[in-house]
Amino acid sequence: MTVSIGDRVVGGGRPTYVIAEIGLNHNGDVEIAKKLIDVAREAGADAVKFQKRTPEIATPEHMRDVPRETPWGTMTYLDYRRRVEFGRDEYIEIGDYATMAGLHWFASPWDVPSVEFLEDLNVTAHKVASASLTDTELLLALRETGKPVILSTGMSTVEQIDRALDTLGTDRTILMHATSTYPMEPGEANLKMIPTLRDRYAGVPVGYSGHERGLQISLAAVALGAVAVERHITLDRAMWGSDHAASLEPGGFERLVRDIRVIEEALGDGVKRVYPGELAPMAKLRRVGA
Repeated sequence: MTVSIGDRVVGGGRPTYVIAEIGLNHNGDVEIAKKLIDVAREAGADAVKFQKRTPEIATPEHMRDVPRETPWGTMTYLDYRRRVEFGRDEYIEIGDYATMAGLHWFASPWDVPSVEFLEDLNVTAHKVASASLTDTELLLALRETGKPVILSTGMSTVEQIDRALDTLGTDRTILMHATSTYPMEPGEANLKMIPTLRDRYAGVPVGYSGHERGLQISLAAVALGAVAVERHITLDRAMWGSDHAASLEPGGFERLVRDIRVIEEALGDGVKRVYPGELAPMAKLRRVGA
């Protein structure tokens, strides 16, 4: 099965759909967001993704008054969330910038008003963060949009994934295998879940959302059949913020996309054949013919 996102088809042997997760790595700065969009474009990604919250709804109550040290001084966690959140004008600016760069753009809405906010801006798709997989109200709102939904499965049981798909439906959903550790160690990657999810939810395309250091695990996911790959990107892993350490810098992300395309070409179609390049070695080396 395939799912169409804008002008791209995901699954069914099509090229891997590469998502550059900007998230909150813009640190509330539109110019940083634009630089990260440039990184995604130059690397050859298909899409950039952000996160959209209504801080008063999406911030857990027990976290709201917790002090947070930030580049703008000490503030409550709720005020920090407000400080880094883009509003309508900023999203119009970065959305137009991404579109002009030839990229799809969308976000992970963390609450129903954020779904409405993004729909008003006519995003091409929606992404469900792993933390939101059990939020039935949010999933129902996303189903009502009729848009493609990319569903990350970190921190979730198979039973919870079952319920989420029952709510969303499967005709426009892409599952993303994920482990929600930041950064993730290789022993927690469990990449064999990619074929497991594909077998359990026949017809649902399965991709991979990674939070590891380096490239190897994401590349192995493609070799195992992931139809989409999402990785966080940053201008500098040393920047302030919780996601930078598990992100790829520009050079790393460019190598990731390059190597994904090489792997796609190398996987072939599974039909055994003798290639033209083998004919000369065969004539030179094979002593006994067929």
